Amino acid sequence: MLRSSTEQSLQDQDTAHTVVKERRRSMLIIALVVIETILVLLALVPAQFWTRFLPNSTSAALDGPFPPVVAPLVTLLLYVLPTMVGFLCRGWQRALIFATLPAWFGLGVFLVSATFKIGPFYLVSADHVTANLSLLELFAALGALGWLGRFTIKLK
Repeated sequence: MLRSSTEQSLQDQDTAHTVVKERRRSMLIIALVVIETILVLLALVPAQFWTRFLPNSTSAALDGPFPPVVAPLVTLLLYVLPTMVGFLCRGWQRALIFATLPAWFGLGVFLVSATFKIGPFYLVSADHVTANLSLLELFAALGALGWLGRFTIKLK
């Protein structure tokens, strides 16, 4: 079949628009994962560090570097960001990986730092295994809920 140059040009423009849209979506997902990772890492810093690092803050032991007014927002973000990441991903595999990646990274940093202080068997202690898996399950469930929400809203 012969196609006119106008039809081919329109198809090329549509393809280019789709590529740009996918690239923006990917960049947004990466940005959300980075923000989530930073929040997870800040949450893993012991309270003693924050009281020494922020001596003038009365709530540093409880809220870390965040003032009491902002602390609930940080908690909300730790629930909303994995859900948004799952919502933005097209495949459920990517939704689960990207939603749990910050928890994997944060747990890895935490476990390595804990083994310096406690020893190599910290990881296989029954109560720690349960807590670590629960955190990963929470982030995976939030990512899955976001991905399922995508189909509820019927977003392409």
